[in-house]
Amino acid sequence: MALPELAAENGARLDDPARETSPFAIRGLTVSYGGAPAVFSVDMTVVPGSMTAIIGPNGAGKSTLLKAALGVIPRLSGRVSVLGQPLESQRRRIAYVPQRASVDWDFPTLVLDVVLMGLYRELGLLRRVRRAHLDKARDCLARVGMQDFADRQIGQLSGGQQQRVFLARALAQEAELYLLDEPFAGVDAATEKAIIDVLKSLKAEQRTVVCVHHDLSTVTDYFDRVFLLNKSRIAEGPVAQAFTAETLQSAYGGRLATAQIDQLSLG
Repeated sequence: MALPELAAENGARLDDPARETSPFAIRGLTVSYGGAPAVFSVDMTVVPGSMTAIIGPNGAGKSTLLKAALGVIPRLSGRVSVLGQPLESQRRRIAYVPQRASVDWDFPTLVLDVVLMGLYRELGLLRRVRRAHLDKARDCLARVGMQDFADRQIGQLSGGQQQRVFLARALAQEAELYLLDEPFAGVDAATEKAIIDVLKSLKAEQRTVVCVHHDLSTVTDYFDRVFLLNKSRIAEGPVAQAFTAETLQSAYGGRLATAQIDQLSLG
């Protein structure tokens, strides 16, 4: 059977109870680059109020999966739902933090204005910024430790500071579901701690967090669930059950030494 037909067949199997209650459910998602599958027939069911890490080796399709699910890049097949409804009708419930490398940091805008972008639904068509909007944006900056940089040009910040500002923009949306693409990549230790503290506070508020993540050594400390991917799904579930020597070997193969895999899975 050809790739498109097989992907469509797998993507058609969408009826299951967990999908109806999941804040983020993917069924049969396939993305193809030049005729070769970058992500193939992936199913994923995120648990409400959880923190989930999407992990896998370089080239496994982690960022591709997230961007295709959101419609940032086209998908060959598959469906995505938020609480049982098509994602397209539920975007107000989602906040997305892209990879820092994908952003044009030369765009001339102030830090405070970047955070105000997260309030675009509140601002309306006229984009009239009121005192309440400014106060809310500054509160979000304070939450990530960036309140003193509100009037700074975004391009003048360090990489870690820029990442914090984008997280503040996501906080301003007051979403139910937060999707982050490698939020800890290339940031300093202080920024990493600030980000994980905010994400854990979101979880405490019963919001749902999904991160594309690359550092296996912090999975057990940062997340309660894990989704292992290598173009197709390898494993999904609580960290204690899905982040094991067996699943890591399946996902990474010879890219990780056996001793390293055993150490990671044992925490």
